[in-house]
Amino acid sequence: MREELSILIQAQYPLIYLNTSEEERAEQAIAAIAQIKPARALFTWTVTRGMVEYGQVNATQHNTISPQAAIEWAIRHKDPAIFVFKDIHPFVENPEVCRWLRDAVASFKGTLKSIIMMSSVQSVPIELEKEVVVLDFPLPDIQEIEAVLAEQLGQSRYHKMQPDTKEKLVRAAQGLTRDEAEKVYRKAQVTTGKLTENEVQIVLTEKQQLVRRNGILEYLDCEEGMGSVGGLEELKHWLTERTTAFSSKAREYGLPQPKGMLIIGVPGCGKSLIAKTTSKLWSLPLVRLDMGRVYDGSTVGRSEANLRNALKVAESIAPVILFIDELDKAFAGGAGSADSDGGTSSRIFGSFLTWMQEKTSPVFVMATANRVDRLPSEFLRKGRFDELFFIDLPNQDERRAIFQIHLNKRRSDLSRFDIDQLAKEITEGFSGAEIEQALIAAMYTAFSQGREFTQLDIISAIKSTTPLSRTMTEQVAALRDWARLRARPAATTDAEYQRMEF
Repeated sequence: MREELSILIQAQYPLIYLNTSEEERAEQAIAAIAQIKPARALFTWTVTRGMVEYGQVNATQHNTISPQAAIEWAIRHKDPAIFVFKDIHPFVENPEVCRWLRDAVASFKGTLKSIIMMSSVQSVPIELEKEVVVLDFPLPDIQEIEAVLAEQLGQSRYHKMQPDTKEKLVRAAQGLTRDEAEKVYRKAQVTTGKLTENEVQIVLTEKQQLVRRNGILEYLDCEEGMGSVGGLEELKHWLTERTTAFSSKAREYGLPQPKGMLIIGVPGCGKSLIAKTTSKLWSLPLVRLDMGRVYDGSTVGRSEANLRNALKVAESIAPVILFIDELDKAFAGGAGSADSDGGTSSRIFGSFLTWMQEKTSPVFVMATANRVDRLPSEFLRKGRFDELFFIDLPNQDERRAIFQIHLNKRRSDLSRFDIDQLAKEITEGFSGAEIEQALIAAMYTAFSQGREFTQLDIISAIKSTTPLSRTMTEQVAALRDWARLRARPAATTDAEYQRMEF
């Protein structure tokens, strides 16, 4: 982007709109460009101080507080110069300010003068759309974050740090501004008195603020590891193999960055839990895209803007896992929504597909779905996701593991429970969520009677539960039939069976 900005200035583009919240970094970059021959003077304008020559604290130009007067002064300025107007976006809707900017564009032709409108909010009136070039000033790259880390540690301590530790601390701060990176590294040092691999989580928490400010993305805290998932060994193995997929070693090896995965399965079988445990396994933040918040019918084009902003925030904090739960509901009407919502769903669906296909940032999309028949076929095409997994109802061994996990969470002594009995035919057809709820129901029964829950309480709760596999037998059977030849099974036994069958 800096090279592009330099080219535009050297090519005598009169009006440039620079999107950034990092004024100091952007000013430094523009100051360096201004020194390129033919050199230009650099002036900055704010509504509080007026026009000031860069680097000169008390060099305010007389009577340039108003944007109209400042633009007029820039037009009258004879020598080559770059004029940076900070936060001018609230004023450009004023017809007089807009007219002065158009006059400046006309008068700057053939001169070495340019106006840069710098703001964290993009606001370009229709009158200026043909005159202005819009650029996004990028966040600090890896080299800049490394420099910040070295500055906080001191060069001697920085060079002694292990390369893997450096990479994890730098990667954790990617997506933050330079100031944010400096502050969070200082916070980690103040909290623990040092900066090591163990302080990565402190750095990651700073990214939660970016997500919260967006309003459409939701930051999910992930405390549980893969040990809290019963079964699904094939899926867990696939994820474990990609633990370092976003590292520089993987890039040097020639591996592309993983795009994402789609998990299809029976409701209550652990699809959402896998997303949370993957975040813990990979040491990456997990953010959920709430499609309900994306849709906004108050203004034409607002929903599309919401999606673009949400994806932009996700890219800014990358590497990150972007979690979309129940994808089949989020995009069910995407194929033909012209009659119902004026085509908004179709446009959002198309924008999301295009982003998935063309994104280069390390955003791993983890999506789940329950109803394959509601999914647009475009999602299932090879290249959208790295892998398509199917999670079936747990078999006996997996049910045993699920009981073991949930009982261990609640009681330390499991000797009074016969887990093998619970995992046999009595829970055939139960999902992991239904097993957990049966256990909770047994605990409520015993708690209301002032005693410890027993094996018989659990069995009674199980027998009083009708699992989804029985109430929706046809739907579960159809899902299994579809997945048998189209998706990769998440359980090891099923995967081995399919390989033998093949």
